[in-house]
Amino acid sequence: MGRMFGGGNDSIDLDASCIMFDENKQAVDTVWFRQLRSQDGSIQHSGDNRTGDGDGDDEVIHVDLSRVPGHVKTLVFTVNSFTGQTFDTVANSFCRLVDSGNRQEVAKLNLSDVKGSHTAVIMAKVYRHNGEWKMHAIGENASGRTFHDLLPRVVAHL
Repeated sequence: MGRMFGGGNDSIDLDASCIMFDENKQAVDTVWFRQLRSQDGSIQHSGDNRTGDGDGDDEVIHVDLSRVPGHVKTLVFTVNSFTGQTFDTVANSFCRLVDSGNRQEVAKLNLSDVKGSHTAVIMAKVYRHNGEWKMHAIGENASGRTFHDLLPRVVAHL
């Protein structure tokens, strides 16, 4: 995930999270800036980047789909403005899904295009269907400082 600064001198801390759900739509684990690794080790977060400084993606969530436990049916990815600024002030930021095997970009959402008074976006879900992993873009605006605040809205997409 890439991100930059908003209006004025206040930096915007955008945080990426991945929530793991079972077939009963229950969250079984979450990877975010306060838990950088899933309990099973299949998902790893690169760590919190609070400034957007540097080149490349600021926060990266690596997922090894072959290692995700069988009881996990859906992974949902979210982005939150931890510092509370709305997406009206977000500039030069994006989220993307990249296949690490061939480095091909599978999907990309420019966060500057989702302007509004919301403080979070439910990005996408990756889910099991007939034994294969599929991806579905969601792109729904929401509000909350962390993924916890988004759970009721996220569950509606499962």
